[in-house]
Amino acid sequence: MVTIAGINLNVKNLPELDREMLPLAPFFAHIHSRGQADYAVAIERSGGLTSVYRTKLLCGEGSFDANCLYVERLVKFLLWARGGFRVVLCGDPTVSEHVKGAYLPGRPRAFDADFMSRVYEHPFEVVCVDYDRCPNESEAPRPVGRHLDGCRIGFDAGGSDRKVSAVIDGTPVYSEEVVWFPKENSDPAYHYDGIVQAMKTAAAKMPRVDAIGVSSAGIYLENRTMAASLFLKVPLPAFDAQVKDIYIRAAREIGPDIPLQVANDGDVTALAGAMGINDGAVLGIAMGTSQAAGYIDAAGNITGWLNELAFVPVDAAPGATIDEWSGDRGCGVKYFSQDAVIKLALRAGIELVGSSPAEKLAEVQALMGQGDERAAAIYRSIGVYFGHALAQYAMFFETRHVLVLGRVVSGKGGDILLSEANRVLAEEYAHISFRAGAPDEKARRVGQSVAAASLPATH
Repeated sequence: MVTIAGINLNVKNLPELDREMLPLAPFFAHIHSRGQADYAVAIERSGGLTSVYRTKLLCGEGSFDANCLYVERLVKFLLWARGGFRVVLCGDPTVSEHVKGAYLPGRPRAFDADFMSRVYEHPFEVVCVDYDRCPNESEAPRPVGRHLDGCRIGFDAGGSDRKVSAVIDGTPVYSEEVVWFPKENSDPAYHYDGIVQAMKTAAAKMPRVDAIGVSSAGIYLENRTMAASLFLKVPLPAFDAQVKDIYIRAAREIGPDIPLQVANDGDVTALAGAMGINDGAVLGIAMGTSQAAGYIDAAGNITGWLNELAFVPVDAAPGATIDEWSGDRGCGVKYFSQDAVIKLALRAGIELVGSSPAEKLAEVQALMGQGDERAAAIYRSIGVYFGHALAQYAMFFETRHVLVLGRVVSGKGGDILLSEANRVLAEEYAHISFRAGAPDEKARRVGQSVAAASLPATH
């Protein structure tokens, strides 16, 4: 049993190394299913596209605090899952005004407001209206990838390593991984040189290059880098001048007119799953330096949503880990990445000596390979985190399949993590039929770069 905002929730599974966790999934489900007052959140993004989520709020004495927490966390979730610059809160005005205040300058969600304004290049605003004035939904899903013809480069930019594949008519003929440290370098030339070197290496393995596909952590619009943790240390003037078009310039080094498409690495993860199983409604999760996510809808299309699940909340505990970037607590980046492994290693009594997060993760993986029970406890704990989070994600994404990739889920630890997540789904969320899975070991590590190669059309 856990209690969130005065509501008692029957939760049977909590992480053994984080018993203080308060999973948001049952809290969201409780209010959504037991509420009586209509409420909706609409989020507008570029081109007039608008996502609408309709729900209910509790009524009666003592419900205000629970409703406020629910709507605040719901808006935070939707803002990063869907993306946009205008949030319209439709319903109870006292709750709406309370949540609106969090996005004002100097308030807790000011970072989110500033970030979305910069990404969408439009002033951010929160508007409160009556429920019957909720905007109409307007979505424009479109097909992506699955182009296998010709000689293609697939590049996957991770936070601790970069991967590249040379693919001829759908078959990878060369793949490599190279360790790099993009998040620690402020000179964009470091990033550019690494990208170009990887592309040239793959190009040398083929008779020609017909297309280049890029899978990269971050937010990309028309192949431009709008925001990405890979370039965290790059000053804003250099980012605008040298990073926004970094992949466009790199592709020109290979050839002036080669078709290029850049996509968020989570979307490419989902694409890899959809291609592998020949189905849609695929949620892809990549656990590496951060948490990346992507989604292919039931018709096999991408939605144009932001899908930045690294920054959606999953834990309501007052002492939940703070994300240094946004300043918020309980967000996925600290639960489904190498940061989660490092955080829990301390609680498991493991002293890590590596100088970088990637080296610390490797230490835990080595212990896992030796059968160290402390390391196993880390992966079991992340698995419990993940099971609850998947139930929460399922409220917002129609899901038939979940594909998990990334360095964190490689090796024996990844098997434990997925097993625990599926056990939690089975025991706590009987209405959910999907289970999380991962491809074979090699595909876990380089599958994104191969799927990335299929992104651009050549004719």
